[in-house]
Amino acid sequence: MNIEKYTKNYFMPPTVDMSWALQEHPTKAPTWCSVDLRDGNQALVIPMSLDEKIEFYKMLVKVGFKEIEVGFPAASETEYAFLRTLIEKELIPDDVTIQVLTQAREHIIKKTFEALDGVNNAIVHVYNSTSVPQREQVFKKSKADIKKIAQNGALMLKDLTEQAGKNYRFEYSPESFTGTEVDYACEVCNAVLDIWQPTAQRKAIINLPSTVQMSMPHVYAAQIAYMSQNLINRDNVILSLHPHNDRGTGVADSEMGLLAGADRIEGTLFGNGERTGNADIVTIAMNMAALGVDPKLNFSNMNEIVDLYQRVTRMHVYERQPYSGSLVFAAFSGSHQDAIAKGMKWREEKKPQYWTVPYLLIDPQDIGRQYDGDVIRINSQSGKGGVAYVMEQKYGLDMPNKMREDFGYCVKNVSDHQHKELMPDEIYKIFHDTYVNIETPLRLIDFNLDKTADGMRKGHLHLAINNKEKQIPAYGNGRLDAVNNALQKELNIKYNNLVYSEHAMEIGSTSRAMAYIGITDEKDNTYWGAGMDTDIITASVLALISAINKKLNNTL
Repeated sequence: MNIEKYTKNYFMPPTVDMSWALQEHPTKAPTWCSVDLRDGNQALVIPMSLDEKIEFYKMLVKVGFKEIEVGFPAASETEYAFLRTLIEKELIPDDVTIQVLTQAREHIIKKTFEALDGVNNAIVHVYNSTSVPQREQVFKKSKADIKKIAQNGALMLKDLTEQAGKNYRFEYSPESFTGTEVDYACEVCNAVLDIWQPTAQRKAIINLPSTVQMSMPHVYAAQIAYMSQNLINRDNVILSLHPHNDRGTGVADSEMGLLAGADRIEGTLFGNGERTGNADIVTIAMNMAALGVDPKLNFSNMNEIVDLYQRVTRMHVYERQPYSGSLVFAAFSGSHQDAIAKGMKWREEKKPQYWTVPYLLIDPQDIGRQYDGDVIRINSQSGKGGVAYVMEQKYGLDMPNKMREDFGYCVKNVSDHQHKELMPDEIYKIFHDTYVNIETPLRLIDFNLDKTADGMRKGHLHLAINNKEKQIPAYGNGRLDAVNNALQKELNIKYNNLVYSEHAMEIGSTSRAMAYIGITDEKDNTYWGAGMDTDIITASVLALISAINKKLNNTL
């Protein structure tokens, strides 16, 4: 790497106003314009087919885009046919405006207008490059020559629109704005506006693309602020941004640009576009939503949007892509899982107005994600909190706290040895095989415990010990106590600190009960068992026998 060959290629504006930076965040949604079907499509290895573009277009309308760039109709027959299909099949709602792109060249503009025949609401977007490298290296023209190209394009748009008897709106982009002297870019844009003479009923769009991202976001925003303050007829101008992502700050450029005076954002879903892509509209919009600002776009079915996008573009949404990635809410770390689980429980109890859950910027359910499958994910890094949360949410199992710890280590060990993430059904199987109704070496056949005159319980247990059936007497101050006394005496074992809890199975089968029992031996080792049955007392006895079997199996 030879850093001596690099220097800044951007230009600070003649006057720098940073007062916009005192704002915390945008307070309202900008006008959004999706350029997925043009900028995003031309960036694909295999461009979308006509049917795929129509499917994508319908999804954009459903999400809520009111302005959609549908292509460069003079560039190829496919794009021309796509626009004609939208028109002829009446697929453009009255409240949606389609946008078409054209270079400031007469024959291209004329073909663009031919393609628009039959459209009521359209934005015709004309552009030409204005940057120093483009002027010097590509076009070899002076500033005056470049400005003349822009003016000629503006005149052609105005004349052809009048000839067509339409009220098409106009958009102009000084392409490669970020490599252009800001005062010169403003001069060119004002020359265009002087021709168009926009009104309050028919505003013009001045679009300032970071065709190549060259500066930190605050510099781009300072350029936007200068343009916003120095464009003529500003009240009748919609100031638009089209940030690319060469430096990885397309979202930041957009957000700061909005603070600096921009009214509109052109971008793509998930940031697809040439080279490193465009501004990611999903991220920008969801960032607003997370601050309580309505973005006016609906991503509540994020999974469906991602699936369609990946299918028709053959692109991949990165697993850690903000909001849309498959793993962006996933917590594998034990401490994170525990905090999330406790935060969710706190929300259930307190019912607060605003969302505040550790590690989760937004509620995953707002974009169609689920806590048990998308948030708490179990692998060898997970802890008791996450494992217990999955078991409770998915299967209604509310284990005692110490048993959660024991089970957490058990699951962690399985995941570690298998080197994989464990799905909820796999975790439940581990739980069932490890704790529930363990029958070796001790198996319950039946029990009968009657109440005595003094309120005690007396009767017998019918057991199979190492497959040999036996009946033993039982006596205690309750049925579980009587079973407990009988088993310790018959097996000649001792344990204390018996921990017991039980509950109805609220998920899966409301007619069954689950009981949990932990016993601690003289060496301070704790063994856990669980019992499941339609009768809660039987479930409790099965839980105790399971815990004793765990102890016996550990000492055999």
